[in-house]
Amino acid sequence: MIYPDDDNGDVLRRMESHGDDLTRPRDIDFTVVFPDENSAQIFSKRFERLGYKVSVKFAEIAKGLPWDVLVVKHMMPSHQGVGDFEGLLQREGEALGGRNDGLGCISYGPDSANKGE
Repeated sequence: MIYPDDDNGDVLRRMESHGDDLTRPRDIDFTVVFPDENSAQIFSKRFERLGYKVSVKFAEIAKGLPWDVLVVKHMMPSHQGVGDFEGLLQREGEALGGRNDGLGCISYGPDSANKGE
């Protein structure tokens, strides 16, 4: 498949090149980082109310934004779907001083049959 030349396109191309079956839905972890615990907690509660699995931790991975909020969405890893959800996270996060900081998920490739099930 052809993906746009952006970060998400790079991730999807890499997944596909490793044999990942991108037609299989799976939990995708989206990370949004915040400057303080209060902002992270407010953000996390919004997404918990929407039914997502959410966790908050002090991680200090992103300079100046030490609080990580992990939002888990079960979905197929499509460029459009990932981009749309990241857009929602970014809009909600920006209002609280946060920003998107990446995503991750289980691979369903030839070497990972039955992983994550």
